[in-house]
Amino acid sequence: MSCCCPHSKSGGRIFSFFARSYRRRFIKNGFEPSQLQLMQGLEQAGFKNATLLEVGSGVGYMHQILLEQGAKSAVGIDLAPDMLNEAQQWADEKGLTDRVEYIQGDFIELLDQVKPAEVTILDKVVCCYPHAKLLLNSSTTKTSRVYALTYPRSRWFIKVAVEIMAFFLKLGGSDFRAFVHNPDDIERWIIEAGFKKTYQKKTFIWLSQIYQK
Repeated sequence: MSCCCPHSKSGGRIFSFFARSYRRRFIKNGFEPSQLQLMQGLEQAGFKNATLLEVGSGVGYMHQILLEQGAKSAVGIDLAPDMLNEAQQWADEKGLTDRVEYIQGDFIELLDQVKPAEVTILDKVVCCYPHAKLLLNSSTTKTSRVYALTYPRSRWFIKVAVEIMAFFLKLGGSDFRAFVHNPDDIERWIIEAGFKKTYQKKTFIWLSQIYQK
């Protein structure tokens, strides 16, 4: 199934360009505030001995730290090949190679290859996908227990920033766009998939949520 190939390919190129800097930034600064909130929510929900699926896994630091803290195994999926190259190198350095698997591509197009997991993570991924309902419905079907995500709050200045970003991306010939989806819709779609919201925290920009079955 293919639904946004030009967008995905452009996104893969953009994020590959920033892959090395993403890894360096985490080594220097650690988790962002919204990611600390998400980790706190995952700690409360429980991830020990669990299988993980991280959609939009980037350079891999979130699921790799969860593995170091007791998760069983992880699958990371990302559009950007260079992100996954960094993640694999990092996993090798940490001795996690036998517990992680990386798959490059659009999650929606890879559904048949993705095994269900107990815990699914989408950190700043919903805002990178034009069809939020399709992404959420597809990823919740792969989740048996805990669904964790961060995405932008619906605030006017965030929407303005996204529009400005879209202008410059278009000017540069890129098909990639960011999106501010309605939080009420996101919550409804996840609840309709059989989950209950058990945790929520906010930063100035981001909303972090945990849902459980």
